[in-house]
Amino acid sequence: LLLAVAGGSGAWFMRENQKEAERIATAAPPPAQETPKEQRDLTWEDLSPVDPIGLEIGYRLIPLVDKNQGGQLMTRIKGIRKKISQDLGFLIPPVHIRDNLDLAPTAYQITLFGVTFGEAEIYPDRMMAINPGQVFGELDGIKGQDPAFGLESVWIEASQREHAQAQGYTVVDVDTVIATHLSKILQDHAHELLGREEVQQLLDNLAKVAPKLVEGLVPDTLPLGGIQKVLQNLLEENIPVRDIRTIIEAISEQAIRNPDPEAITASTRMALSHSIVQHVNGVKADLPIITLDPELEQILLQTLQATGEGGASLEPGLAESMHKNLNEAAQRQEMSGESSILVVQAGLRTWISRFIKHSIPGLNVLSYNEIPDNKQIRIVANVGR
Repeated sequence: LLLAVAGGSGAWFMRENQKEAERIATAAPPPAQETPKEQRDLTWEDLSPVDPIGLEIGYRLIPLVDKNQGGQLMTRIKGIRKKISQDLGFLIPPVHIRDNLDLAPTAYQITLFGVTFGEAEIYPDRMMAINPGQVFGELDGIKGQDPAFGLESVWIEASQREHAQAQGYTVVDVDTVIATHLSKILQDHAHELLGREEVQQLLDNLAKVAPKLVEGLVPDTLPLGGIQKVLQNLLEENIPVRDIRTIIEAISEQAIRNPDPEAITASTRMALSHSIVQHVNGVKADLPIITLDPELEQILLQTLQATGEGGASLEPGLAESMHKNLNEAAQRQEMSGESSILVVQAGLRTWISRFIKHSIPGLNVLSYNEIPDNKQIRIVANVGR
């Protein structure tokens, strides 16, 4: 973890004064100056590359990352990076932390490759009491939202912690608020963090234990970019790439027949079927599933065949009703304490998964080909038009 933080309020005031002076200076043309006889030319080393992951903080949050002031956030972030890397199967890039005087004093923002993916304003001298859905009273404090999941919350004094917990609230400190927000963004966008360098490192590590499997794979069987796309497809649907040996075996077998990354992804998912189902439903033999009405499936298949998967467009009324029915079925499953799993024909799986990805994130979409033989299917809902 890299840290570029100004130390103390004195440094901040100096920088503020400097910024004000610069604003005044740019209001009028600068005075003519003599050009040095030997001025160094601009080189590539003068251009700073964008950070894959960045955390920018307002000046009042600096103590959170300053160990000399008791800050623990850096330690928390290191732990998050380690856990996510182990869970997903590839090394997440370091998090670059720096102060940003353009932010409000108690604000922060999380960036990926220079683009802001999350931001919030917090209260470092308070704790966040989050409403998990059922509480038994109201709290005195500053109302807000949990930045990671959007849950209603209240910023309370630390002395109110036990009272808030007794009322059913989940109470966390500011380190946890930021760390949880960062963790969610990294997991949601893990596929964007997997570059070709990371893919090559995965292959190099695999070659140490299974050299014949990797030998001749790139570029004879599939280019590195093709392997990257398959791995990104898996990560985008929350499938870890830890079992890289099984994944590469599936890629090698399918790529010979069809080098299309989408077709390879489908075959790879079948090879990982036990892992995928266990990830969404545990080790239980009973698998509760939601299905689509055959008439609706036929309409969807005809639409995909006519327009292609990338450009499939449903009639607005049909899309709205299908989405509504799927959402209601998923909510009923969540209320019953069971996993929400929609099982469809293989030709529909990718399109439907993308259709509901952001609006019904808790609904897992599998194809019938991905159900292991040792699972007992139990249909809990059938969704029609």
